[in-house]
Order: sequence, then C-alpha cells, then structure tokens
Amino acid sequence: MARMSAFQRLVTKYRRDVDFLIIYIEEAHPSDGWVTTDSPYSIPQHRSLEDRVSAARVLQQGAPGCALVLDTMANSSSSAYGAYFERLYVIQNGTIVYQGGRGPDGYQVAELRTWLERYDEQLHSAQTRRV
Repeated sequence: MARMSAFQRLVTKYRRDVDFLIIYIEEAHPSDGWVTTDSPYSIPQHRSLEDRVSAARVLQQGAPGCALVLDTMANSSSSAYGAYFERLYVIQNGTIVYQGGRGPDGYQVAELRTWLERYDEQLHSAQTRRV
C-alpha cells in the first residue's frame, strides 16, 4: 500500500509531462491461493476476464488519476515484460528507457522518481532554450 501511495505521488507530480499506465496482471496473492497477511484486499484468482475486471476496479479505487488496463487471461503483458508480481517501466517512442527490478524486492519507486526528476530537468531545460 505504501508503494502505491509513493507511485500516486509520482503520477500527481509528473502527469502533465508523462503518461502513466498500470497494467493489471494476474493476482499475486489471491485469497484462494498464495495468501499474504499484509494485503488490504481479498481477491480470488481470476478465472475469467470478468473476474479480472472486478479486481481491477478495486485497484482503480486506490490508484485514481492513472490509466488502468488489463492483461489478457493468457498473461501476455506479464510474460513479455517479466512483470510478475510488479515492475516499473518507462517507454519512450516504443523503446524501453527504464526497466526497474522485478517486484516485490526490485520494485523501487525511489529509483523511478530519480529517473523522472532527470527527465523533467532535461525536458524543461530544452523548452527554456527553445523560447
């Protein structure tokens, strides 16, 4: 939950210059599977796309202001990006320019914040020179 709050602060700060997107993948700790005691939610494994949509709505309530899409039931995005459990990426013009470590241990919002700060400095200094 703390990670989501830190991520939300980044979204709020940089959304003017950066598009944020959450891809909701399969549930890492389903209530009918590998349960964790610190999860604020009780979400069962997704057995259908409708299940995933319902679970994503719960997530969306905790992450307002950020676009949310769903992975396929074949978990195509998770497989392509090695995202299971969670992962942070920055993609510019179709190229991955930042790839965070795999979650939960490699998921470092502070590392993404540093990348965004540098990007923001470059973006605004370039705009200042154009004027």
